[in-house]
Amino acid sequence: MNEIFNQRSISISKNSRTRINGEIRHPEVRVIGESGEQLGIMSSREAQKIANEQGVDLVEIAPNANPPVVKVIDWGKFQYQQAKEEARNRKKAREKQSELKTIKIGLKIGDNDLNIKVRKMRSFLEDGDRVKIIIMFRGREMAHREIGRELLDKVISLLGDDIVLIGEPQQSGRNLSVGVRKK
Repeated sequence: MNEIFNQRSISISKNSRTRINGEIRHPEVRVIGESGEQLGIMSSREAQKIANEQGVDLVEIAPNANPPVVKVIDWGKFQYQQAKEEARNRKKAREKQSELKTIKIGLKIGDNDLNIKVRKMRSFLEDGDRVKIIIMFRGREMAHREIGRELLDKVISLLGDDIVLIGEPQQSGRNLSVGVRKK
């Protein structure tokens, strides 16, 4: 039975960095049982003997600890749990990642067009994205920046109370811009 575990550890270890069974060669290791209880510090051979008696594998969990931590667990079950946890972490990372959507508005925009753009911004915000609102000035409109500021305030009030400004509105060149996100 010991030969089966050693063959299994050699074939699996080529695919991963986690050492199991005979690959663990530390003089002393801290052993954790299958149900999570501490079995204490012992030699690698004793720990391997315990794993063999229970018919499971000895898996190195924390190789850099002093002494290294090993767990008596079924290797297939351990790999399955790790894969599930990695998939869960990837999913959380994808969910948290939000895009920055940009909406450009001219000073001479009509009320209906403005309402359509505000509705589009709301849908972006509902999806968890951030929105950058850009008020564009053309030609001599630069002389009336206060009209652009009023338009920006109107857009923010139309979006409602459940938004947060990301920073202060900034003038850069011919554009007045501010970022918004959902509370």
